Amino acid sequence: MPSLSPAIAEIRLAVRTALVSLPEGSTLIVALSGGADSLALAAATAFEARARGMQVVSATIDHGLQNGSADAAAAASAKAEALGIRALIERVQVRHDADGPEAAARDARYAALRRIAAEERAAAVLLGHTLDDQAETVLLGLARGAGAASLQGMAPHRVDDDGLIWLRPMLGVRRETTRALCAASDLVPWDDPHNLEDRFARIRVRDRVLPVLETELGPGIAEALARTAAQLREDTEAFDEMIRETIEDIVEHAEAGISVSVAALAANPAALRNRIIRLVAHSEFGASLTRTQTLEVARLVTDWSGQGPIDLPGCSAMRQGGQIVFTARG
Repeated sequence: MPSLSPAIAEIRLAVRTALVSLPEGSTLIVALSGGADSLALAAATAFEARARGMQVVSATIDHGLQNGSADAAAAASAKAEALGIRALIERVQVRHDADGPEAAARDARYAALRRIAAEERAAAVLLGHTLDDQAETVLLGLARGAGAASLQGMAPHRVDDDGLIWLRPMLGVRRETTRALCAASDLVPWDDPHNLEDRFARIRVRDRVLPVLETELGPGIAEALARTAAQLREDTEAFDEMIRETIEDIVEHAEAGISVSVAALAANPAALRNRIIRLVAHSEFGASLTRTQTLEVARLVTDWSGQGPIDLPGCSAMRQGGQIVFTARG
């Protein structure tokens, strides 16, 4: 028998490792754009799922943002079916918002994947992000000054509020390896025209910033950034567990929301205090606070001079006696 391509072996192993935690016979959704990364993921998942009696369904989301998107979606689905995968296409409407078209398209895509997973009663959704995508995400987070939460990059395994598992098996795999798998498997990937448009910050990081860093600082920059993300994620998970234990002692339910003890917040270091504020806002109201917003709430503890309520996404915060009270905004 001919030897297995190293690229095929590497990606199959990555997928096999990611699927270990799932029950045999589970249904899996593979997010498939038709590009090399998602196509390699679909091929490896189709192979690995057979040994464990798992059902694989590909989901191609047509954002309708460029001419020929319907044809590209149909071509991706045809490739999935050739791999023995049942293929679905869902057209979504992208509503541009303040965060830009990339964020709007991503939100629409993930919402569609959640709907499909619910309809198929799937245990997990598999995403084709690679080590290169992780490195780009870390650099973009660093440029935004978004703090440690952003520098963690993308999690390889995440469970959402509905119990759906999101897996990124290829975060340790280079993008060039996915193309090598496609070549070795006679799969012809689709090249998204948007990946050539440098109006997108991620594309500028990919085509300009990372190559310059590799040239000036030496090879291995992408791997180093991915390692940094993994280390920060481990630290944050441990820190968040400590914060949850602390919150149990200092948080109370108020009449219209939730309150936190001023004295307890003041007794904690600034880093812990700020994380408590962010976690309370997020867990109770789904609000993601910026650093500026977090510091404004913290000033209600450390530098209060009678200032009024602070408007936050989905809620407001104010000091009432010895408590910081968070309430939903009407």
